[in-house]
Amino acid sequence: MSAPIKIAVLDDYQGISEPKYKALDPAQYEVAFFKDTLPPYNHPDTTQEIKDQLVSRLEPFTVISTMRERTPFPKELIARLPNLKLLLTTGNRNLGLDLEAFKERGIPVVGAVDRAHAGSVGSISTTEHCVAMILAAARNIAQDDLSVKTGGWQTVPAVSLRGKIFGTVGLGRLGIAVAKIMHLAFGMKIIAWSSNLTQEAADEKAAAAGFPVQGEDGEKTFKLVSKEELFRTADVVSIHLVLSDRSRGSVAAADLGLMKKSAIFVNTSRGPLVVEKDLQDALEAGKIRAAALDVFEREPLPLDSRWRTTKWGQEGRSRVLLTPHMGYVEEATLDAWYEQQVENVSRWERGEELVLPLY
Repeated sequence: MSAPIKIAVLDDYQGISEPKYKALDPAQYEVAFFKDTLPPYNHPDTTQEIKDQLVSRLEPFTVISTMRERTPFPKELIARLPNLKLLLTTGNRNLGLDLEAFKERGIPVVGAVDRAHAGSVGSISTTEHCVAMILAAARNIAQDDLSVKTGGWQTVPAVSLRGKIFGTVGLGRLGIAVAKIMHLAFGMKIIAWSSNLTQEAADEKAAAAGFPVQGEDGEKTFKLVSKEELFRTADVVSIHLVLSDRSRGSVAAADLGLMKKSAIFVNTSRGPLVVEKDLQDALEAGKIRAAALDVFEREPLPLDSRWRTTKWGQEGRSRVLLTPHMGYVEEATLDAWYEQQVENVSRWERGEELVLPLY
């Protein structure tokens, strides 16, 4: 009898995958779960010792399951995994995978989608999380919660969003979804910027979202402005760009320096879209009211990260609300993703066509 196929499941922090994978026949499959994410192989700060630890962890496995961009697989890492025959990922896109390198090695790469709740990860889930963070930052929810639980009471006054200006950096699916809620629910005026956005395109997006191209006051519903005007005038700046070589570092010190002292900065897209040190410096200097962040340059955050402090909001610092990249983390969706991964494992072992190949 042949030895069981070795499967590694990476970075499932909540353990949602375990009942799915444990249902596989143990005589055929040997499954190991790794909830601790090692530093990325291709990060400039990752030492050779850490790279070797990652290789040592992954080298024995024939099948590897990974969660979105939590563990990147660059060409150099793929080349050091001679036993790898199948790579499973969640979602239908993973920017952390070098698909060309997998293709060269003949290693199939397959994604997974939530077929029962189509679109929830790409729009509904992240949109809900982004709006929740904006409201929490404006109403001091996290700080006041901590104050009450530790014997205090009110901290600083909240700010109203009604009639204020919402600036979206990027007007794609998520930018539109969040802007729509902020406009309808709170009467916020919407301004937008991205490098290729035109007013004509913004008008088309407004119409597709069910809005008139312009309001009764003659102002465009989704008004295109320059990058400088957006950062200078918006009361809430929310980042909704796709990470690419061109968009990396799109928000830096010069942009943050234009923001109002009363403004809120929000990023639920990708950490590297913002020059992290510039944002940290601005917040430590108290240049804006608050920041609400779900994404970071490096994830999970190192224990010695500048973000990991309870001193935000004290001694002149801006308030900071942090969540651990939870925008797409919904139980039903993750459950469906892992169910589909296990289905693909069985299909692969039987030599059948795989569901959602990524190349």
